[in-house]
Parts: sequence; structure tokens; C-alpha cells
Amino acid sequence: MNGQASFTLRGRNPDVLTCIANLSNDEVFTQPEFANRMLDTLAEAWAASHNGANIWADKKVRFLDPCTKSGVFLREITRRLTQGLERKIPNLHERVGHILTKQVFGIGITQLTSLLARRSVYCSKHANGPHSVAKGFASDAGNIWFERTEHTWVNGKCAFCGASQSALDRGEELETHAYAFIHTDNIKARIAELFGGDMQFDVIIGNPPYQLGKR
Repeated sequence: MNGQASFTLRGRNPDVLTCIANLSNDEVFTQPEFANRMLDTLAEAWAASHNGANIWADKKVRFLDPCTKSGVFLREITRRLTQGLERKIPNLHERVGHILTKQVFGIGITQLTSLLARRSVYCSKHANGPHSVAKGFASDAGNIWFERTEHTWVNGKCAFCGASQSALDRGEELETHAYAFIHTDNIKARIAELFGGDMQFDVIIGNPPYQLGKR
């Protein structure tokens, strides 16, 4: 029996984010395979519009996932940049530090998913903690921001996202599922508030929670 189990499990090392994406939940977690297909398409489009340039070998490109949940997009972007920037930044620790502090940013949907995303990207839910692979962050959040965002109710619906007040006006003890990226009249000012300065992003990619009910 033990020998059969050992043979069956041999070579299996499932991606935890694949496992999470397969769970039943009120949020859709993107499969790593699908995220990578999107990133492949992004790289092709970037090369086509930038004279064949490799986006993963550019240390100045900034990426934002405005609705990060598991952190799969940010993790896979970081992995690709770590490979692509090897010649420009040979030292691995310096390379990873540069990528995580200067190039990869996210906005969490809920407190739980923001912690999950930080764990996926920084290998720690504390970006400035002793186990984080990112060195140089002053804050616990790093570049994966989360603060509770409230809906703006008008006639029973959110004026920004259209969510139903009867479904999501549930008190402070429950998550609002109001993602900050669209709950504003001035997105540039909002981004500056979240990340500081005149922040510009070259790539915005993610999987918005379209499944949240609006009725």
C-alpha cells in the first residue's frame, strides 16, 4: 500500500494557487495557467508595438493588478522579470528587490486576499518582515495596498460599481467587496494617494470580480 501511494504521488508538487482557484468561493481566483496565457499575449502585444522589445527585460516597466486576490498575476510577472532581467541586474537579491519595490504593484479587494497576495509575491504576509524576499519596504503592505473601501449608495445601488445595497451593505464586520480602483471620480489622484507621487503604470492587468451580484 505504501509503495503504491509513493508511486502515485511521485513528482506531484501542485501549485497552491491552482488549488485555491479550484475552491468554491464568492470570489473568482484566476488559474496560474490562464494568467500565464494572458501574460504571453501581453508580451506579444508589447513586442509588436515596441519594435520587438522583450517586456520582461525592461527594468523600468511598471505593472499594476488593480483587483488582486490570490496574487497570481503579480507572482507570475515577478517570476518572468526575474528571468528577463538577469543580464541587466546579475545579482539575484538586488534583482528581486528592484522588481518588487519598483515594478510590481497591486490593490487588494479584501483584507484576506491582500494577505494572500502578499504571501504569494513576497513569501510573507508582511512585506517588511524577516521572511519577506523583498528588502527595502518600510511598510507592512509593501506595494500591495489594501484599506477598507466603502460603496456610495444611491437609490439602492453603488454609484460607482452598481452593486446592490441590499446585498453588500452588511455592516463593518463583513467585507464590502468595493475595490478602490473604480470607487473614485479621479483615478490619477486615487493612485497617487495609494502609492504616492505621480505614479504611472505601463501595464494594468487582472481579473475583476464580475460575478458579484448587482441585483
